[in-house]
Amino acid sequence: MHKTPVLFLAVALGLVVGPAAAQGTPRPPAAASMPAMPLVQGEVRKVDVAKGLVVLRHGDIPNLAMPPMTMGFDVADPRMLDGLKVGDKVSFQAEMVKGKATVIELKRETAR
Repeated sequence: MHKTPVLFLAVALGLVVGPAAAQGTPRPPAAASMPAMPLVQGEVRKVDVAKGLVVLRHGDIPNLAMPPMTMGFDVADPRMLDGLKVGDKVSFQAEMVKGKATVIELKRETAR
């Protein structure tokens, strides 16, 4: 019995099946190629520094499939709440972090 045909067959199948399987496996896009989500407009309704929480009346949040509403968000960094007060207009980005809607970026809007 010759081992060459078996080896040839194994190599041939590996070349055919390997790349085909790799092509069918989705790869996440590189972070640099992903467009940044637009910031959402909101208004501060409550700030709870002790709990790291901000309540915002906000517009549509597309990445969370969330319609406009008023709700509380955890903040990724408690320093985001420094100087923030009820009535401030903000732009923000939120993501689900450990199952909770969390503000990951927050910018106070300047008066025009």
